[in-house]
Amino acid sequence: MVHHMIIGSGPAAMNAIETIREIDGGNSKITLISDEPAYSRMVLPYYLAQQIPEKQIYTADDAYFDQLKVDRYIGQKVAKVDPTQKSVTLADGQKLTFDNLLIATGASPAPLAIPGADLPGVFPLWTIAHTEAVLQATAGKSAPEVAFIGAGFIGFIVLNAMYKRGWKLHVVEIADHVLPRMLDKESASLVETWLKNKGVGLHLGTSVQSIADHHGRKRLQLANGQTVDADVVIVATGIKPNTDLVQGSGIVVDQGIIVNDRMQTNVANVYAAGDVAQGPNLLGDRTEIHAIQPTAVDHGRIAGANMAGQTVRYPGSLSMNILDVCGLQCASFGRWNDPSAQAMTITNPDRPLYRKLLWTQDQITGAIFVGQSSDVGMLNDLGMVKGIIQTKTSFGPWKEFVRDNPFDIRRPYIALQVAKKLVEATLLGRPAKPRQYRFQNKQPGPQITQPQAHQHFVTNKQ
Repeated sequence: MVHHMIIGSGPAAMNAIETIREIDGGNSKITLISDEPAYSRMVLPYYLAQQIPEKQIYTADDAYFDQLKVDRYIGQKVAKVDPTQKSVTLADGQKLTFDNLLIATGASPAPLAIPGADLPGVFPLWTIAHTEAVLQATAGKSAPEVAFIGAGFIGFIVLNAMYKRGWKLHVVEIADHVLPRMLDKESASLVETWLKNKGVGLHLGTSVQSIADHHGRKRLQLANGQTVDADVVIVATGIKPNTDLVQGSGIVVDQGIIVNDRMQTNVANVYAAGDVAQGPNLLGDRTEIHAIQPTAVDHGRIAGANMAGQTVRYPGSLSMNILDVCGLQCASFGRWNDPSAQAMTITNPDRPLYRKLLWTQDQITGAIFVGQSSDVGMLNDLGMVKGIIQTKTSFGPWKEFVRDNPFDIRRPYIALQVAKKLVEATLLGRPAKPRQYRFQNKQPGPQITQPQAHQHFVTNKQ
């Protein structure tokens, strides 16, 4: 019996396991090794915001693993991978062998190398343990003051959760604008004005030199000479792939573990997926790390299918970030910062509203959206542009139509049959199945009846 070993328990790992079982029906051995239980990192901010209970974070339980016939080593960490011997060594010295191996170890917060970074009350916010620590540190305070070091996507997800709770917030960012890996300077300026109007303190173009205890709180000394005091400090300066376990193994690593379009490493029976994998990019010929949930899910399904004996190739992941910043919606897709692309931009700082479409010849290859939900999601423009980029749709004469009618994405979307292309596209050559795990075995509710206007929009082919 073939033995599949999976290291990690995030979305890449879980989708790989479920895909293997869809294909082989249980006719293989699967062993899962993970230093954490299976849970969704993306829902931790909802737990922090008190919108869900802690038990709804988890994405699998013992009964579900038993149903999938998965042996597991939860709470264990892999110290070493040996592809030649087809074995892994655990941190406690145990050695386990495999036929196929999937490395889905994700990423970890990048360390902050400044004095005081290791003080109590200074946290990354990446795991359940980190979240619990922040909740304990702020317990009993009606409106604690929090300082964020870093104004990137991950930090702002956490910031949004704390904003919902009415906490007082400060942000320190070394770049000259917020969300520098997601927004250009002009669109970020709208976000910055929005945040200031919400009472969020911004310190841009400077860095934190040190953190010190100060009258029972924390004081951040900034490079520009200013100081920021807070009850809690959140370090959100980026993440790094967890590749230590393959050092010296012969498995090729660049920024992450290099994989091909089957999620294979340079060792044929060793695969990698998710935040640790540097894989195919839908819009380019260079491999990239896209540390986002959709890519992790795709990677896991592709890896699982190939591990189970199929030959399935991945067209590549699409870089995307969609974020709620204290009520202001922000999104970017594809090559949103491509200096060689032709840009079509409309902006209204007073609303605020910003849309930027980046064109390579007659294809949209990147986009930025900033605005309130009624503007950004009008007729689902955001989703339609994402689909247009994903399908690499050529606009032809419709490009000039969009130039003259920048708010009318629906007409070319329908005329160019983008929805049809999306419906016909499958990752594994068959329709996707929903995840079978349900919290307390609860099933989705009854279908919602769509309004008459919805039917008009999805059936109109004019």
